[in-house]
Amino acid sequence: MEAVTLGPAGTYSHRAARAVADDVAFRESVTAIVEAVADGTYERGVVPVENSIEGSVTESLDALTNADVSVVREIVTPIRHALLAQAETFDVVASHSQALAQCRDYLEREYPDVRQEAVASTARGVERAREDPTVAGIGHPANAESMDGGVDLRVLAEDIQDKSSNATRFLVIGPESAGSDAGGKTSVVVYPGANYPGLLLELLEAFADRDVNLSRIESRPSGERLGDYLFHIDFEAGLYEQRAQAALSDVESIVGNGWVRVLGSYDTEHVV
Repeated sequence: MEAVTLGPAGTYSHRAARAVADDVAFRESVTAIVEAVADGTYERGVVPVENSIEGSVTESLDALTNADVSVVREIVTPIRHALLAQAETFDVVASHSQALAQCRDYLEREYPDVRQEAVASTARGVERAREDPTVAGIGHPANAESMDGGVDLRVLAEDIQDKSSNATRFLVIGPESAGSDAGGKTSVVVYPGANYPGLLLELLEAFADRDVNLSRIESRPSGERLGDYLFHIDFEAGLYEQRAQAALSDVESIVGNGWVRVLGSYDTEHVV
């Protein structure tokens, strides 16, 4: 099996994807990953969906909303950021926007005059540092050593993330046919198609009345018009459970003018 994730090699997404498949291919965006799974180019995709410091990865939520894919697994991995460069002095620090945000306090304290540059991935920032001695990258400390004969970088500082508990959730996606009712957690997208006082309360009560815990709920613009939203909901029950089926049945009745998209049930794996 071959999986596709954010590249180039060495990203945190790559580390997560290696828990899924031995052969890993790369794309430059989450949207491209989801599309590559939806059109059958790859059997599995691995996309970041939530970080413990910076919250949800909105591109992932939006890409999954209407794609013909299913969520088959969740991977949680700790994030250890290091500052990597050819020398102790540099003018620019380059990394993924999430990584820069996760190290905001450190960078403002230690390098207030250094310009920050957002790039497609942490690995891309490390590549910039190999190519240009005036650039530092933020990535996993193991990325300091070049795997292809390039320039080895110095680890100037380790564990520079603002919170030691920094971790990221990745969703493993497959074709719709790979979806399952089994697992301890389920993700759905709900578009109410309406807006009135108490609507959100009704949706929440459908789960609360059956003792189904919601581990996450987040609104995203529907893209239809300003002020129109849909909801991404994760709850701690599998679709095989009667209480989950009953809750979703109620939700479907409440959003009669909208729709409910079930992404799938899955289990969680922790990868160091």
